[in-house]
Amino acid sequence: MPNILNHSELVFFVAFVMMWVAARAGSTLRRLRKIADDAHDDFSVIQAATLTLLALIIGFTFSMAVGRYDLREHYEEEEASAIGTAYVRADLLPAADASALRELLATYLDVRVRFYTTRDLSDVARIDADTARLQQQMWSTVRNAAAAQPTPIAALVVTAVNDVLNTQGYAQAAWWNRIPYAAWGLMTLMALCANLLVGYGARALKAGAGLLLVMPLVVSLAFMLVADIDSPRGGMIHVRPLNLQALAGALHPH
Repeated sequence: MPNILNHSELVFFVAFVMMWVAARAGSTLRRLRKIADDAHDDFSVIQAATLTLLALIIGFTFSMAVGRYDLREHYEEEEASAIGTAYVRADLLPAADASALRELLATYLDVRVRFYTTRDLSDVARIDADTARLQQQMWSTVRNAAAAQPTPIAALVVTAVNDVLNTQGYAQAAWWNRIPYAAWGLMTLMALCANLLVGYGARALKAGAGLLLVMPLVVSLAFMLVADIDSPRGGMIHVRPLNLQALAGALHPH
């Protein structure tokens, strides 16, 4: 079953319908039981407090999404740096091993660029398989070279390749690190309560029926933006592998 949070436009549609229904339910409840004249001030305080709390929760969730996006960008830079370093240090190995390692690193770099740019989930499994296979081959190459000549210079190459493997793991963990469902549930519940109160107090505030569309629209747009930033492959906002592509251009100038 596809994850709705990977499709920001679907998040917007579902959220808008839910918020509008909540606002309409509040408006209907208002007609069934009007606010007493001496309760208007208390209702205004409760409504303002609920809207303020909703804004804080949305802002906190947005901050979580941006933090995860920045982390994915950071590890893309780390991957490019690690691969570039390993490519340069390959010259410290014997000629045959150096040539084999550079070829593996160049192929590995292309696979990592595909990892960041693909939007086809069916292609991710092939990319993961290629990544694991190339990592195994690179490690075997430097392990055999270091075993044949166990010198501090060979250790530098082993460390560089180990960094390549580690940064890929960190990057993958950052892509798996999403906003918890509990946070989405809390934000949705708070938004429904806020829209219910807005609908209940709309006529009392003489705001008219237009408010019943404005509030759900604004909240749904906020939900869509958070989902878009938090989704590594869905939506419109993605981490572009600029550093990896620049390195690939340097290794493959033609």
